Amino acid sequence: MDMAKRSRTILFFSILISLFLLCSAQSCNNYVFASNKVFSACNDLPYLDSFLHWNYDPSSGTAQIAFRHTGIASPRWVAWAINPEGKGMVGSQALVAFQKSDGRMSVYTSPVTSYRTQLQKGDLSFRVSDLSATYSNNEIVVFATLELPKNTTTVNQVWQDGPVLNDSPGTHDLSGANVQSMATLNLLSGQSGTTGTANSKIRSKYIHGVLNAISWGIMMPLGVVIARYVSVFESADPAWFYLHVTCQTSAYIVGVVGWVTGLLLGNKSPGIQHTAHRTIGILLFSLATLQVLSLRLRPKKDHRYRLYWNIYHRSVGYTVIILSILNVFKGFDILKPDDKWKKAYIGIIAALGIVAACLEVYTWILVVRRKKSSGDENSPNGTKGTNGV
Repeated sequence: MDMAKRSRTILFFSILISLFLLCSAQSCNNYVFASNKVFSACNDLPYLDSFLHWNYDPSSGTAQIAFRHTGIASPRWVAWAINPEGKGMVGSQALVAFQKSDGRMSVYTSPVTSYRTQLQKGDLSFRVSDLSATYSNNEIVVFATLELPKNTTTVNQVWQDGPVLNDSPGTHDLSGANVQSMATLNLLSGQSGTTGTANSKIRSKYIHGVLNAISWGIMMPLGVVIARYVSVFESADPAWFYLHVTCQTSAYIVGVVGWVTGLLLGNKSPGIQHTAHRTIGILLFSLATLQVLSLRLRPKKDHRYRLYWNIYHRSVGYTVIILSILNVFKGFDILKPDDKWKKAYIGIIAALGIVAACLEVYTWILVVRRKKSSGDENSPNGTKGTNGV
């Protein structure tokens, strides 16, 4: 199989893996409640790993809801609210829940009257019953029955999370997803005022994250391992070179797609600029492009400038690997997927690191043996040692 076919094959499987990971992302449609409760409608909320499930009777205005917030690894409070007065935080009628230090759940209603609210307990402008909350598998679920005005069809919803300090809600973040977590919701159709655009952004974020994690974060380091360690085996020459080039070229192609997706996301959200992540991404693209172009200028093995080219190539290559892994972790901090994805990536990188460490030791042993063997062959009369002594 020639190098072009290998590149297409690796690119094909990379896309398949990306699609698999995207399809594995959580959705409210396939969720089963432990209490065997069934809801006729649900909505994947566009921010903060949250989901809303409900049953609604417009004639009575009764809405049975279940609000889910996933990915809660540390003590945090969650809240879901309806704002009868307008959009945004002030005027919201909230359901608040968090796990206390003794393990019990605290769940209550809280009318939000100012931006400096401490989410104090209080009655809402509509009746709430059957209020409860559960915590399991890093997920808080809030259940409640709301009595809204009859024939209500559309509501303004707000959802939020924040830290728990001394068994009380602390101030939530004032940037990013925490200031965007609001939308209109049609209780009859399930349509959300921001769902189309927001879900599109979420899909783009996951595509961006998956492509970059696979290309820059996994395939690039793998290509370096191939070049550094497989090349030591004489029987692998020149196969190691074609494997290295195929792996790095495929990683570059997939990475460029992920990089462009990131630029488009930044243009769609001008108010949210992850400066460090974006800057590292641009630097990575520039250095990787130089690496690809430098292959056209690669001198032959016996050329006097080959040593300098090797120094340049390896220096830039290792810089790309370090920045790639660093930026993948910055992407995790921004996207905040389930912990299992971050742990899976850490496991893959750790495995590559262990393999590289073992091969590093073996490589040095092999090189020393070769030098010793070469020295023996060059000794007078082919004897071992010095002058046969």
